[in-house]
Amino acid sequence: MTSFTTDQPAFRFHQGHRPLLISMPHVGTYVPPALADRLTEEARQVPDTDWHLERLYAFARDLGASILVATHSRYVIDLNRPPDGASLYPGQSVTGLCPVDTFDDTPLYADGSGPDEAEIAQRREAVWTPYHACLQAELQRLRAEHGVAMLWDAHSIRSVLPRFFEGKLPDLNLGTADGASCDPVLAQRLLAIAQTAPGHTAVLNGRFKGGHITRHYGQPAQHIHAVQLEMTQCSYMQEALPFDYLPEVAGRIEPTVRQLIEAMLAFAETR
Repeated sequence: MTSFTTDQPAFRFHQGHRPLLISMPHVGTYVPPALADRLTEEARQVPDTDWHLERLYAFARDLGASILVATHSRYVIDLNRPPDGASLYPGQSVTGLCPVDTFDDTPLYADGSGPDEAEIAQRREAVWTPYHACLQAELQRLRAEHGVAMLWDAHSIRSVLPRFFEGKLPDLNLGTADGASCDPVLAQRLLAIAQTAPGHTAVLNGRFKGGHITRHYGQPAQHIHAVQLEMTQCSYMQEALPFDYLPEVAGRIEPTVRQLIEAMLAFAETR
């Protein structure tokens, strides 16, 4: 039996002054040393990270958004999964609450085993619960202060991943839980912006419809509107080691990302 402890906080948080929270649940890279020792050499590189999103979204602070950033790798616990580990896409290949394999379907653990239920509970208590407590509290604060709260769940993924989808993924994948997590007028405005991104493709509620965060917190009838954006990493970075940020490439998509965030704020401030 193994146990889990961590010496790092579960998140970094910047509180803004406008009615938008940007959540980045998969940017974390920290794996406590005792856990890292159990992982394969490949897994210790945490290849399935949503790399560099803080840099891509650096403009958001200047726009007054609140920003919540995960510190721990999704290999420790996936903050965009339900706490009970239920599948978000029944019938399709997915990684779990505490994954045991990579996106390439290779084992994370050198001995082939994963965490038991007790260890999963410890990880949930140490990392998942604090992140979601902050997320929930900030949405409630924003709604109380502004009458509406907007949630943008920021993600990125390799553009070609046969385990999860065929061919190349569209570059900008907007998800609103098939229309349940935000006002449909807002969703169409966002799609229209994404579709004008020069040299990039866009889709609404395609392969990625929004994970647990979008589905759980998006409650338009309660004046909380949530949208997930899953971006192809080739739109702004190298998709293979060393996973470098590519400023010139990123510079072509960043204006569109900014337009999307500004549209979220504009929608909120006309409510």
